[in-house]
Amino acid sequence: MRNVVFVAPFPMDATLRFARGISSLQQVRLLGVLQQAPHPDVNPFDDMELVGDALDPAEIAEACENLAEKWGSLHRVTGILEPLQVPLAEVRDQLGIDGPDAATARRFRDKALMKDTLRAAGIPCARHQLCTEPGQAGALVAKLGLPVVCKPPEGAGCRSTWRLDTLEDLERALAELRPSEETPLLVEEFLQGDEGSCEMVVLGGKVVAKSVSRYLPGPLEVLRNPWMQWVCWLPRHLPSAEYGDLFDLGPQVVEVLGLRDGIAHMEWFRRGDGSLAVGEVAARPPGGQLSLMTGHVHGVDIYRTWAKAVVDGEFDGPWLRQASAGTAFLRGQGRGRVASVEGLHEVYRAVGDMVIEARLPQIGQGKNDSYEGEGYIAIEDEDEARVLAGLRTIVETVRIRYA
Repeated sequence: MRNVVFVAPFPMDATLRFARGISSLQQVRLLGVLQQAPHPDVNPFDDMELVGDALDPAEIAEACENLAEKWGSLHRVTGILEPLQVPLAEVRDQLGIDGPDAATARRFRDKALMKDTLRAAGIPCARHQLCTEPGQAGALVAKLGLPVVCKPPEGAGCRSTWRLDTLEDLERALAELRPSEETPLLVEEFLQGDEGSCEMVVLGGKVVAKSVSRYLPGPLEVLRNPWMQWVCWLPRHLPSAEYGDLFDLGPQVVEVLGLRDGIAHMEWFRRGDGSLAVGEVAARPPGGQLSLMTGHVHGVDIYRTWAKAVVDGEFDGPWLRQASAGTAFLRGQGRGRVASVEGLHEVYRAVGDMVIEARLPQIGQGKNDSYEGEGYIAIEDEDEARVLAGLRTIVETVRIRYA
């Protein structure tokens, strides 16, 4: 029996899907390290340790050692959240457990180091600088021009990300963020164009399956416009004329950054001149319902696919693109708490047969400042034109009112 430790601060539904992916494998005892135990009705763990801070490598390591004393040697220590990747790697290094080491994890997690590594290998990405004092940011802006983007080097999912369009924006951002040696600030070129992601299953450092999504519009624009309902769309047809160079680029990125086994999530931009640039890369499955949709369009259990890669070093493919899917994220104008949600009945009459999952806004819930908004509706169909039309219907019909 192989002892596999899955680490997560909180037992969120989306997180536990990946834990269940591990428990579905043969000869696995699933052990958990969490801050909060899941409800008994949804608990997938054979045993668990509760800790005060599930992002602290010292607490994770101590919990893993406790589990090893009870159950024997540990086969893997893993998790899917972005802020966990470096702590988990440090624990693996300390305990001598297979998986990405700390140096590899930092190349993915530290966005300045990531871009330095990619640019050194000739892979296109945003020009950037890690700034430890305000003057460095001003000098880079003088060189690149405006707009620019600034964010912490270990950011994820556009959170804490600023787009700066004027010198006044820059001054305000520097006054609030105060870059220093202890809290550096990544300032980079603002990439413009079509935007999306490329998901890659990786075994032994080689990409064995790929998928593509499109963001309509990009997440940064969505964060700047908190009323905007937006879409993540997976086309069914991936013509080589449109995506061939992206599929060539992805494996290069994986090789340069050094992921051996797992799923990589690479965000990309297609500039107006047709050239590609890498936005960011994560050594983990994607969020934003992308994992759900990627599994659906290929007819696979994506949570087991990830688990099999990181635990067994095997692939349960091949993948065959069978459908198109998309998620519309529901957001409204204003602040406060949800007072009403309009248009849902009309939407379900129009697209109800395509819905694969939905989390609808609840009366009284507070406004979510993230790009995922107050809820979502995910749809799927073999006809990608019908999916696009359905997504348009959702974002144009649903209206959230606050009070």
